[in-house]
Amino acid sequence: MNHYETVFILTPVLSDAQVKETVDAIKAELAKRGATIVNEEAWGMKKLAYPIEKKSSGFYFLVEFDGEPTVVAKLETFFRRSDRVIRFMTVKNDKYAAEYAAKRRSLKNANSQEA
Repeated sequence: MNHYETVFILTPVLSDAQVKETVDAIKAELAKRGATIVNEEAWGMKKLAYPIEKKSSGFYFLVEFDGEPTVVAKLETFFRRSDRVIRFMTVKNDKYAAEYAAKRRSLKNANSQEA
């Protein structure tokens, strides 16, 4: 099993229900392929560095998961077929990046518990 993280941007014209539905469909696709979701973060609506499909902003999301390499190919096919996803990037983390991500999650969780 490899550790991956994917960042995807959803089109800004979606309602909150449509955004939640799309993210749930992506998580279901990962679960169907046998991947284990480690962490997910909604970064919210952000301005894009340059227009994509005549859109200047989008909903950003991060999903970290453990899975086989075939999962990535299926997930990226799902992204390409979806008209709601305007950009995506999936990277395989080496052991140092995976340790850093775990440290970042634990720090984030500690900060959220203090508040």
